[in-house]
Amino acid sequence: MPTTLRSTTLTLPAAPVGPANPLPPLLPLDETHTLDEGERASLPAEMARQVGYEPLRSVLPERVLDGYTRERAAASLHALVLENEKLRVTVLPGYGGRIHSLHHKPTGRNLLYTNPVLQPADFALNGAWYSGGVEWNIGATGHTTLSCAPLHAARVPAPAGTGSHPAAAGGEMLRLWEWERLRDTPFQVDLWLPENSDFLYVGVRVRNPHDRTVPVYWWSNIAVPEDEGTRVLVPAEETWYFAYERRLRRIPVPEWDGADRSYPPASEFPADYFYEIPASSRKWIASLDAQGTGLVQTSTSLLRGRKLFVWGHGPGGRRWQEWLTEPGTGGYAEIQAGLARTQLEHVPLGPGQEFAWLEAYGPLDADPAAVHGADWAAARRHAESRLEEALPRAAVDAAYEAWRGCADAEPEGGLLAAGSGWGALEVARGGYALPGTPFPEETMGEEQRPWLELLTKGRFPEVPATGSAVPGATGHGAAATRVPAPSLVSREWRDLLECAPSGPSTDYHLGVAQWHAGDRAQAVRSWERSVAAEATPWALRCLAVADAQDPHPRVGLPRAAERWLAAVEAAASPRAPAVLVEALVREAVPVLLAAGRPAQARDVLERLPAETRERGRYRLLLAQVLVAEGETGAAREVFDAGFEVDDLREGDEVLGETWAALTDEPLPERYDFRMRPA
Repeated sequence: MPTTLRSTTLTLPAAPVGPANPLPPLLPLDETHTLDEGERASLPAEMARQVGYEPLRSVLPERVLDGYTRERAAASLHALVLENEKLRVTVLPGYGGRIHSLHHKPTGRNLLYTNPVLQPADFALNGAWYSGGVEWNIGATGHTTLSCAPLHAARVPAPAGTGSHPAAAGGEMLRLWEWERLRDTPFQVDLWLPENSDFLYVGVRVRNPHDRTVPVYWWSNIAVPEDEGTRVLVPAEETWYFAYERRLRRIPVPEWDGADRSYPPASEFPADYFYEIPASSRKWIASLDAQGTGLVQTSTSLLRGRKLFVWGHGPGGRRWQEWLTEPGTGGYAEIQAGLARTQLEHVPLGPGQEFAWLEAYGPLDADPAAVHGADWAAARRHAESRLEEALPRAAVDAAYEAWRGCADAEPEGGLLAAGSGWGALEVARGGYALPGTPFPEETMGEEQRPWLELLTKGRFPEVPATGSAVPGATGHGAAATRVPAPSLVSREWRDLLECAPSGPSTDYHLGVAQWHAGDRAQAVRSWERSVAAEATPWALRCLAVADAQDPHPRVGLPRAAERWLAAVEAAASPRAPAVLVEALVREAVPVLLAAGRPAQARDVLERLPAETRERGRYRLLLAQVLVAEGETGAAREVFDAGFEVDDLREGDEVLGETWAALTDEPLPERYDFRMRPA
């Protein structure tokens, strides 16, 4: 059959991502993949430089996605299916362009771990993420902010001559693209199936259209089934071991600390293994089961890094696996491929330059006795020879060269799916020429409209286009009936804000951009001007965040508490959006407790509707308030009654810490999400 590309609907039990948090994320969410400063001194020079290169100050200009629950219902998801005689590839363009499944027809096997549900969890840089399939991670250390966001998608001509027959016609290719906003880098992912091929080809390009160097991060994360007999093979003798103690250690492969770490179930706690692959070696990684069958991923040499992530067989890892899917559906590990040796690094990309490479995904069948033999070197040599038979290294290099001739091809027949309007706004501002990845003006919507007015008219509208005030309302009530437009923080947008006439919205957004640039004193002055003109909850809250960061807590913390109380009060209106009030309360309660004001923390918590207070996040806050009030028995009753914190952060130990304040008893299994030894 010829290669086809079609749209379809995939029905899954899914929890909606929910509304974005309207408060700008001035501080980064806790990212577990960071090193203590002293650890860098022992690293190789290149790695040490890249570990310290341009870490995120925040996830601005993105917003945090924390409005989901664990209430799932059948949902119809738009899917794109690419198919030839051997493979059927299902892609979800509305969820980061993730490959949901990779079905190998001759064997009837799904080569990936495919999650039977779509359950957001707090693993992405900006919150919502879900497990399974193949995800494209771009931006900065961690899971991309696009994990649960739509990408643009369209048909383009596929390269010719990349199948089993050199003269094979190219057929259709699926192009996914977006504007990655943390680093302002447009990127594309091209997927195609050559005629009669067992392998999916994926061409990736990341571009820097600016006059400055930008930091780039890329990892392709591939979820694979974690069966008892599964072994991960890779051409390496050493690996950089990173666990959640935030240390990076160089250890041998595969045996270390009494266990063969090439078998994912051998680890007790979640851990990363970043393999040290020789520069001249072919870049590949495979996950093979007890019968010697499974998935192999290989690439051109630019994608140098390979990694294994495991959840471990300990209680915390098992609990996370249950949390991310349906209990009893089997576990998974991740094999990954990236631009650097580790995921703690960012790689510089010069002005006007690009990174481009080709990946291939397909089945691998090997001799199980060789795969699982005691000789590690023999096992990986055997796997590599089977890969060379199935897909020669020269064929991958040739496919890359053929794809480069199609990378600029313009989409045909309109969009199959639409991403955001932010790329179109950036193209309008910068005048960038990005052949192959158009960002049509018509994709701009309400979120982009005030910024387009700033760009074209030199002023920022003082009633945000994302939500209008109630007609006739004034003062605090008017402010509380809307949420602020998303902020833009790049140098170019900051310059435009600085030249615009002063006003409460203009000064608020200018303060956010100045804060992001590291000019905190100017940010505070801008927010103070904004509050003087209109005491909006979001500007008051920004001042509260600044106070809480004061290096003298005895001064800053009381001021922060007062400002958070003022922000909550400013949002006290029956017309105030629930998402705004909930976001303010979630932030205010911990600060009030830190300031020694449990009674006010309780008052703030009780401003929420009763049904909202029953959600797990607010039950946890109630338990913490009770502990602060000395009511440990009542706090224990909250735990005994049971609750689930929908947006528990990866690596967050708040459940265990709160429990330890109540009792010396072991942490109950349902609350045990610990990712490191106690």
